[in-house]
Amino acid sequence: MIRAITIVRRTRRPAEFDSLVEFFDSLGFERGQGWKRDTGSGASFLAPVGNLEIVSGQAPADSDVLIEVTDLDGLFAMLQKQGRKIVKPIAETQWGARLFLAEPAEEVRVAFFEFSPAAKKKRALEGELSARGRRFGIVVSRFNSFITERLLEGAHDGLRRAGAHEKDIEIVRVPGAFEIPAAARAFAEKRKPDAILCLGCLLRGDTTHYEHLATEVTRGIGQSAQETGVPHAFGVLTCDTLEQAIERAGLKSGNKGLEAALSAVEMANLNKAIQHVPSGHGHERREPAVTTPRERRAKLRLSDLERVTHKVTEKHHKKHST
Repeated sequence: MIRAITIVRRTRRPAEFDSLVEFFDSLGFERGQGWKRDTGSGASFLAPVGNLEIVSGQAPADSDVLIEVTDLDGLFAMLQKQGRKIVKPIAETQWGARLFLAEPAEEVRVAFFEFSPAAKKKRALEGELSARGRRFGIVVSRFNSFITERLLEGAHDGLRRAGAHEKDIEIVRVPGAFEIPAAARAFAEKRKPDAILCLGCLLRGDTTHYEHLATEVTRGIGQSAQETGVPHAFGVLTCDTLEQAIERAGLKSGNKGLEAALSAVEMANLNKAIQHVPSGHGHERREPAVTTPRERRAKLRLSDLERVTHKVTEKHHKKHST
């Protein structure tokens, strides 16, 4: 299977090499593993999302590479401030995007584009599939490691391909699936990640042990996500047979670890987007929000106490009135 695609661009002079390295560094690209030998040197940059596009007829832009961005005007202003050569200013394209063309080194052209609002779907709060700048935790079970290690590989690969840095991915190993919720909660409360991936594998046996574990693991992960406020991606397989698990760990049914990674990235960004939405929307809050699990439990206990007190008082009044 293909793991990565590398596009090589040879520079003619050391100054051109340094200029291009500085250019892509300023754009925030993550550095890959470079190299240096007597015959030359190389600097690699990792793209958060990559596409290999083959075109027949007119190309989308007269450039060596196209880069999609989220703030085209801001980037245009930054490159102008840096004194970079702008070959073509921002203009509308025939394929529903705005685009400008820069030349960071001689005969090296880079096109930057952003889809126009009219080309986007109806405005809605949603998370982007970009893990850049986000921190993740992966809680993985050692039991059925033949399956869970494949899930872990898929999850790790998914986060990296989405733009997460290696230093922003922490892996926590637990004995079995039953221990996943407790470890996920502790990690969420102490490390404060942007999202957690829960990976494990439960296989049905001859007893009801499977049903009890599946129920408690699912309940625990959901409860941890709700009470900590940290999104938890569910990557625990619950299969009848080993063959079913193998199919879902990288064969014809895909890799559920990779799917959990993409869900975690999207939910991490959605969580941030929701937090930045102005609260209230014209409606007054009648009481302060309860923000911690301890406060929520205290509020529930107070409500229970009030109901019990009310019942005792009612009973007392009825007894004395008769």
